[in-house]
Amino acid sequence: MYSISMKSIRKGGHMPSEELLEKVSHLPTTPGVYLWRDQYNRIIYVGKAINLRNRVRSYVRNDANRAPKVAAMMKRAVDVEIIQTKTEMEALILENTLIKEHEPKYNIRLRDDKTYPYVKISVQEDYPRVYMTRRLERDGAKYFGPFTDVTSVHVVLKLIRQYYPLRTCKSMKVERPCLQYHMHYCEAPCFNKISVPDYRKYIDEIVELFEGKPIPLLKEIKEKMELAAEDLRFEDAARYRDQLSSIEKIQEKQRMVTQRGDLDVLGLAVDTSMACVQLLFIRGGRLLGRENYFVQHDGDSAETIMTDFIKQYYGDTNFIPKELLLPMDSTDRDLLREWFTQLKGQNVDVSVPQRGYKMDMIKMAHENAKTFLEERRRQWQHQIDKTGGAVKKLAEVLDLPRLPERMECFDISHTQGAETVASMVVFEGGKPAKKEYRRFKLKTTQGKPDDFKSMAEIMERRYGKETDWPMPDLIIIDGGKGQLNAALPLIRGVGVTDVPVISLAKRIEEVFVEGQSESIILSHRSPELQLLQQIRDEAHRFAITYHRKLRGKRNLESILDHIEGIGPKRRKALWAHFNSLEAMKEASIDELSKVESMNYKTAETLYNFFRMSKVEKQDMLK
Repeated sequence: MYSISMKSIRKGGHMPSEELLEKVSHLPTTPGVYLWRDQYNRIIYVGKAINLRNRVRSYVRNDANRAPKVAAMMKRAVDVEIIQTKTEMEALILENTLIKEHEPKYNIRLRDDKTYPYVKISVQEDYPRVYMTRRLERDGAKYFGPFTDVTSVHVVLKLIRQYYPLRTCKSMKVERPCLQYHMHYCEAPCFNKISVPDYRKYIDEIVELFEGKPIPLLKEIKEKMELAAEDLRFEDAARYRDQLSSIEKIQEKQRMVTQRGDLDVLGLAVDTSMACVQLLFIRGGRLLGRENYFVQHDGDSAETIMTDFIKQYYGDTNFIPKELLLPMDSTDRDLLREWFTQLKGQNVDVSVPQRGYKMDMIKMAHENAKTFLEERRRQWQHQIDKTGGAVKKLAEVLDLPRLPERMECFDISHTQGAETVASMVVFEGGKPAKKEYRRFKLKTTQGKPDDFKSMAEIMERRYGKETDWPMPDLIIIDGGKGQLNAALPLIRGVGVTDVPVISLAKRIEEVFVEGQSESIILSHRSPELQLLQQIRDEAHRFAITYHRKLRGKRNLESILDHIEGIGPKRRKALWAHFNSLEAMKEASIDELSKVESMNYKTAETLYNFFRMSKVEKQDMLK
């Protein structure tokens, strides 16, 4: 595998340069991956080809019927880079890797509807744990799910811990049995107080529970419910009833299939600019759950959307089913089958069913995807109308020279001058553009609160230096008329002369505009005021979060200075590892001891310190 980089400059219009056409004509005819770049050298599209020359040539060819996405992309593309591979399979894997790494603008973008939990039973261990997780790993454990009813999962897991004395600790390397053993919630397998076969009996029953089989626990709960009802203990009876109901939801078959096995079913619904992919998860012959993904596209065919989704989704998951059912055929189907087989280590079937129960499952997935897409479209249109309308209305009421497509708002946070920080949040098109957010650790005012000097430093660092950040259409200051008048000379002084500046006062939500003596009072129900409030509150949230992080670090360092065995080196290592005091408090002795430069004795001292009473801590810190 080797790479070739080609630079070209587009000369006027949207036609490729002669230089680019010449280079494309000499590209190899081998398989590989191609990457289009824009004028800022950003990768905007990644694709694979069995014949690089033919595939790349199709982009520079003058074709009036090309897809809208391709036309838009080629208006911005000024550079192409190719990476040759020996086989199309190598190209497929490389393409998927590069898309995940660079997230190109014109590749299919997945939007996860939600992540449903699984129940994990670590059967690869002598003494397995049973707990909820949202990650599937290839670690030999048993996974059940995904489950859509999270509350029921929590109820069932709590019930399991009440009836089965299972270990809950991540590590069994301890010096003595923990409190769970003394409270009879665990039989201390860490000290061999229960044999592996006896412990396995518990695990086997729990596995059967999640497989939908009747186990003694269900009979016991039902008997307790009936007895409580007979004794007129209706609250107890209701609690047992709810427990049984949660178990039933977990065991719910939903829709049976005629053969056992693990397979995924893909349904697809497409409209003009968005598609919804629904995956149905069939495990052990039962439909256990589903996930919905929304895909933005620009006129791509249904086959392209489906194929690109499959490559991205399964390239980023740790579980490959034994079979994948597709709603339509793909030219890459044989290639996908080979790829899946490599990933799983055994044969994987990728099929397009035409009849029978498998076709029924495809139809069900399609109908559900169609319903979700229609709902998402309604939500999206509502949000567009709301934010777009607010932006237009804001331009009208403030008499702005142009629509405030990009708005920037600043906020300062400190504690009596200590850990002074500032935030800059950006809204584009009425929505938060979080990748554009910036935070500043101020240098000129540390230890001495001075909002004027702080603002001066922020404006200089944001607008006074040459940066690749685009200029805003509106600058928003948190505060009243005084804050606006103080900020204006600073902003104009660093060369920003044509961007309107306003301030928003919290007391009665007054808006002050440059050059106007009277404030503007907007209705509290108006979308334009709600938009300004959202921007202001987001700037405050972003600033205070950063400030608390720095303050927490300082407080943590102060506390650790008083603990025997912890010097600057260990303190730095602890902070780097846990990043917060809360995370350190929750860590076990074993987890603390594994931190760089730490030992078990010091870890135990720190662990015990966090569990002292307030009075004991105060005595120790004197």
